[in-house]
Amino acid sequence: MPPDTDGVLTVSQLNRRVGDLLSSHFSRIWVRGEVSNFTQAASGHWYFSVKDEGAAVRAVMFRGRAQAVGFVPKPGEKFEFRVNVTLYEPRGDYQVQVESLRRAGRGDLHEAFLILKDKLEAEGLFDPARKRPVKALPQAIGVVTSLAAAALRDVLSALARRAPHVSVIIYPAPVQGLDAAGRLNQALQQAIQRNEVDTLLLVRGGGSLEDLWSFNDEALARTIAASPIPVISGVGHETDFTIADFVADVRAPTPTAAAELCCRSRQSCTSAVDAALATLAARQMRNLERSALRLDRAVALLVSPQQRLRQQGERLQTLVQRLAQAPARPHEARAARLAMLSARLTHASPRPAGLRSDVAAQARRLAAELERGLERRQQRLAASMQTLQALNPHKILERGYAIVRKDNGEVVKNALDLNVGESLNVELGRGSVRVSVAHTHGLL
Repeated sequence: MPPDTDGVLTVSQLNRRVGDLLSSHFSRIWVRGEVSNFTQAASGHWYFSVKDEGAAVRAVMFRGRAQAVGFVPKPGEKFEFRVNVTLYEPRGDYQVQVESLRRAGRGDLHEAFLILKDKLEAEGLFDPARKRPVKALPQAIGVVTSLAAAALRDVLSALARRAPHVSVIIYPAPVQGLDAAGRLNQALQQAIQRNEVDTLLLVRGGGSLEDLWSFNDEALARTIAASPIPVISGVGHETDFTIADFVADVRAPTPTAAAELCCRSRQSCTSAVDAALATLAARQMRNLERSALRLDRAVALLVSPQQRLRQQGERLQTLVQRLAQAPARPHEARAARLAMLSARLTHASPRPAGLRSDVAAQARRLAAELERGLERRQQRLAASMQTLQALNPHKILERGYAIVRKDNGEVVKNALDLNVGESLNVELGRGSVRVSVAHTHGLL
């Protein structure tokens, strides 16, 4: 809406121009301040104020951008906000629309962390396929950390409780400070070169992003990735993540958890040994029982020498008796066989007279049966002929009946189906005639 001819603006025109001015000169700028009066609406939008010691400004962060933050700001926390300055025209109030936020003082470090993380992830250093398995029963464990760190005491205490039989070698290095990353890398390389442990623990306690920054070093990350010895990282608390955590073969939420993950506890080992011994004893007992059963069966089959001599003596006496009777037996057997063969020969000798009589009798019976069968078939044939003659339609026509058909061959059954003047074929007992319908009369 243009101004009046006298150059006077309306309030709406003024607010619109001020809003355009703010949007064009204060677009996507960073503002540092403290969150206050924070409200999360049902729609998901965030409404709050950003303030410092001397001033405050209203702010809004719409749902789509708020969901990308990953956490909910708390009143009193300080952040750096990336904002667009706008004007709410109906009231003339100006406010900031927040696009993103980061914790105050951590923005540059966090951005460097994300850049390095993306770079190493693109190179495949975070790929689970390249991670090395951790030995469950190591002989020695190496710990890379500061000698003064509370994390070292936690690790040693946990290992003394869980696995006092495992040797622990410490590779000291500062975990915080300007040269901490390089010293950690040197200690880790020394442990790899000496190759005297089965697993390496890289640990330190919790702290801010700045405190943990030594574990976000690229050189340290590459040494961890190239290590032939499995590396477990236990840096900070459970919510803390460093580049070392992503590259390590196993990430533990705390130093104590790293000590618990690096080996099986003595109690679990002894329990496994006890279970294996119990299983071995049970199997040995089953083997002994099966052997005892086989022994019992073998004993049952075993014959004493005295019994075997007695059995052989009895068999010898039987053979002597059979030998004494042997001369008479062949003659008796031959005589019996001759008598049997004579009886079979007599029974099998042919009797011509009797056979001829049997054949004649069988022939007579066969002739009589054929005669009776022929007579029965002739009777059935005559009955069938009579039935066929009775059912012959020509016989019916000879008694004075007729079959009336239309020109298409259809048999006429009802006079009402005919039309006057229609030609019909009438089949009689002898011959046929062609007639024309002069009159129709139906029967009710």
